[in-house]
Amino acid sequence: MSYLISLTTFFLVWELYCQLVVRNPLLLPPPSRVFVTFVELMVIGRPPNFFLPYDMLHSLFHYAIGFGLALAVGFSVGLIIGWIKLANELSYPIIELIRPIPPIAWIPITILMLKLTDAAAGFIIFIGAVFPMLLNTRHGVASVEVRYLEAAMTLGATNSLTLIKKVVIPAALPSIMTGIRVSSGVAWMCVVAAELFGVAPYGLGYKIDLARFYLATDIIIAYMLAIGILGLILDRVYRAIEERILVWRVGLVVA
Repeated sequence: MSYLISLTTFFLVWELYCQLVVRNPLLLPPPSRVFVTFVELMVIGRPPNFFLPYDMLHSLFHYAIGFGLALAVGFSVGLIIGWIKLANELSYPIIELIRPIPPIAWIPITILMLKLTDAAAGFIIFIGAVFPMLLNTRHGVASVEVRYLEAAMTLGATNSLTLIKKVVIPAALPSIMTGIRVSSGVAWMCVVAAELFGVAPYGLGYKIDLARFYLATDIIIAYMLAIGILGLILDRVYRAIEERILVWRVGLVVA
């Protein structure tokens, strides 16, 4: 109910602002017009080739490439450097040197290396998404309480792989799941940047840039709305997985 109230208020303020202040749909169309455009783009599309379902699938494909790779690399490296202190010390300057570089700064060198391909878009998304996953995994692994390890060793789990599998990963799961959700959000934001440089004639980011040339602000905002809706759906999916995996925390934490 609270979601409905907040969304209704948001769209009402937007509508009133457009009707009473802006008064020019070319500059900022009201939500009543954007919704009509959104439905049109979802059902029949609009010339020359604006068709939301196809562009959504294309962007999800780029997201899957970049986020899947970020998930695999971030989890693996985070696990290693969180468990082995020397690996953490050696990797720290490299990670902190590369991490502040924004994904958009990688675009020129990415085009030179991978050309205008789907792999190039996936790489830009990977650069943005890998560090939240890596750092949250490292923090979760490094924060496992020693008493858990001692208890497991007392019960006969002396092998490092057994300790990691039976104790470290389960204990680090709250941080790992947070890393997945944050990483997913960053990956989805990077999709637009990755598609803006034209890796393919489809995709939400590419079509936003294309609509700019037609001065079609209603299409631009409809595509922005699609990005927000898909991002919300992705977050709800990961949150549902998190609640299912971490069901043992119910009653132990505030939220």
